[in-house]
Parts: sequence; structure tokens; C-alpha cells
Amino acid sequence: MEQLPSESDAIAKVSSIFIYPIKSCRGISVSQSSVTPTGFRWDRQWLVVNYKGRAYTQRVEPKLSLVQVELPDEAFIEGWEPSKSSYLVLKAPGMDALKVSLIAPREVSNGVSVWEWSGSALDEGADASKWFSDYLGKPSRLVRFNTASEIRPVEPEYARGHKIMFSDMYPYMLLSQGSMDALNNVLKEPIPVNRFRPNILVEGCEPFSEDLWTEIRIDKLTFLGVKLCSRCKIPTINQETGIAGAEPNETLRKIRSDSVLRPTQKQKGKVYFGQNLVFEGSLTGKKGNVVKVGDPVYVLKKVSSADEAAA
Repeated sequence: MEQLPSESDAIAKVSSIFIYPIKSCRGISVSQSSVTPTGFRWDRQWLVVNYKGRAYTQRVEPKLSLVQVELPDEAFIEGWEPSKSSYLVLKAPGMDALKVSLIAPREVSNGVSVWEWSGSALDEGADASKWFSDYLGKPSRLVRFNTASEIRPVEPEYARGHKIMFSDMYPYMLLSQGSMDALNNVLKEPIPVNRFRPNILVEGCEPFSEDLWTEIRIDKLTFLGVKLCSRCKIPTINQETGIAGAEPNETLRKIRSDSVLRPTQKQKGKVYFGQNLVFEGSLTGKKGNVVKVGDPVYVLKKVSSADEAAA
């Protein structure tokens, strides 16, 4: 039987868990969440698309950052299933609240696309379409990932066999409070962690130590660190106002670019902040597949420098 590490061996602990039910809309901070192969339950399960079915994200519609998303508290309890009275509730400036049933719709939208992937999705109907169309000022629809018929794989060169719903590339993203503190120490104006949209925030480790982690255990669940998280323009968008600026990306280019972190590797002109994870294990027939705030984090395998990490 595999010997589990003792709590005294933990290098960090989980300090926050964030779920983003609708891609590019506001996240929810929760005390625990069920682990699935495609990410935390409910994470990036919905997507706002245009009339052609292409994804809207904050990169082109920063107003999405102001859309507040609520789920029932019990939705984060392991094994909970929605009833006809269970809703996703959306709120935004100048808009009445919208209730979207958590029971999966039957109508299918074909030709939905996000990044390199295209396929079918479940359409949340006319009320959701009108709400987002009115809010964004252009034809929009709200769709849900169709798990019954669609598979969206992660980049096979980094994590072959793993899959996601509407996340960007990987099912989980981990960041440390130490890294946030180190960045804020060099920024003229500190920023909150919501700029980086992590799923798991940990505390107690050295800044940027997560760069090196290739296999970790959170309590009794094992995750693989498969790729440093490259950052787009979204961290520059103030999540309270929807207004973009130069920071923190301007500073990240000075201290977290591949030329700084990975001088012997092929240069891609990217900046990195956080670690992409996949879940490594079987969820069949057992309980306890939950990550909780306060869970210990153990590092089982790591590389010696960011220069050696996959990116």
C-alpha cells in the first residue's frame, strides 16, 4: 500500500478555491469543490458565444468581467445533483438578474468554437440569449458544454489523454500567495489575485516555487504540473471596472518572461505566472474526491529550475 506523506511534510496549504462557471465571467470563491478530470465541477461549463458560435472572452468583451455568477451553496457538496428548482443566477450592472436552470437543456447548437476546438453545445435558450445580447450590445447566446457528445483534449504534447470543457488549455491552474506577494512588491499599485483567475491558491511556500512542481498531492489527490501558465492580456483588465491598463503584464515581461526564466530554451515571447495542472488518478467508485480550503499540499516531484519546466 502506498505510503502517504505526513502533514508535517506539507510544503503549503490550500488558501482559496475559485470556480468560474461561465468562461470569462466572475469567479466564485468556495470552501471546497469536487474534482473531475475536466476541472472542478461547474468550472468553465458555460460559454458566451456570438451569432456565429465563436467564443466571447474578456480579451474582446471586457464587460464580461462584471458579470456576477451565483450557484447554490449545496452545488459544491460532493454528489449533489440539481433539481428543477436549482439555478445559475447572473447579475450585471444595469441588468435584471437572470436565472438559468441547472438542469441541462435539450436544444443543441452546432458550430460552437473556442480557440482550436469546435463542436456542438447545449443552448440555454432565448432568455439567456436576450440577456447577454442586451448586456453586450450584440447578438449573443449562452451555451453549456455537451459532455454527452463532445470531447475537448488538452495539448497532447504536454498531457496526452486529458480533457477539458471551456477552460483555456488545461483543467486546473494553481498559483501561490507567495508569487502574488512578490509581484505586488514590485508593482506601483498592488493587484488582487482575481486578475489571474486561478482555481487553486496556496500559501506557505516560497514565491514562484510552483514553477518547479511536476507532481503534487493535495491531501490524498494527485495532480501533475504539466506546463507553466503563459499569460494573455486578461491580467491587465481590472475585474471590478472592466478597464484594461498596462500592468501587471509590463512588469511581468521584465521579471517573468521566457528570456528571464528559460534562457536556454526556445524563446516564445511569453510571460508565465502560475502552473497548469491535470488530475492524475481514478475517480471511479470512491468518495473523497474533493479539494478543501486548508488541505495540505505535498510536492512529490519537481524540477530544479524554471528553465527545465515545460512551457
